[in-house]
Amino acid sequence: MNDSRLFVGNLSYRTMENDLQDYFAQAGAVNSVDLMLDKFTGKSRGFAFIEFATAEGAKKAVEMFHNQEFQGRALTVNIARPREERPARGGARADRGGSQPPQES
Repeated sequence: MNDSRLFVGNLSYRTMENDLQDYFAQAGAVNSVDLMLDKFTGKSRGFAFIEFATAEGAKKAVEMFHNQEFQGRALTVNIARPREERPARGGARADRGGSQPPQES
């Protein structure tokens, strides 16, 4: 588990990566900000991951910013958990009874 990586939720949909960079830099050196965007619309999904240079900086950010208002929203700030493995989500599958090409003999 990476103790220097934070999950930040309940973001305003107008929040930009540079807004988060500037705000969270108050707690320590920020290595990266990864604002999650909808792959179809390109708009914010309302959460981000922020990686600090040190675990101490990340811990300080949780203490400083969890449940604090930022751009009109009360933030959720936690140490990020590892991503859980999920089954692949696909489109049409052959076992759904769709038409199949004829089999060669």
